Amino acid sequence: MNIKSLLLTLFLATASISFAQEVKYQLSSHILDITQGKPAPDVKITLSKQDKNSNWTKVDEKFTDKNGRIGDFLKADGKDHTGIYRLTFHTAPYFEKAGQKSFYPFIEIVFELKDNEHYHVPITLSPFGYSTYRGN
Repeated sequence: MNIKSLLLTLFLATASISFAQEVKYQLSSHILDITQGKPAPDVKITLSKQDKNSNWTKVDEKFTDKNGRIGDFLKADGKDHTGIYRLTFHTAPYFEKAGQKSFYPFIEIVFELKDNEHYHVPITLSPFGYSTYRGN
């Protein structure tokens, strides 16, 4: 085996291990500030789950990245994540930092995961309105 073949074999072996170990998540979100036409970075989003008695339990809490995204809620690890969830977008600090008045100190989106598919729950945001949808 020559050196090129050996290097190619090592590269392919490493690449296949890397792909096999890729961690996947069932839920993601992002925020687009439509007043600026840009993503909203550093916004805290809290994920909660409703139990049988309609009580909410915090599952996770993260901040959006520079692209306004959080891609790693609910690790797809074989567990059953079906149920009713709530994303709380803590928008007041974002608008305060921008020096803008706003109507919504936070926004809550309640939705149901009915299977093990990937769910993407984004919002488009302005100081006096928002919209959401199920993305992919």
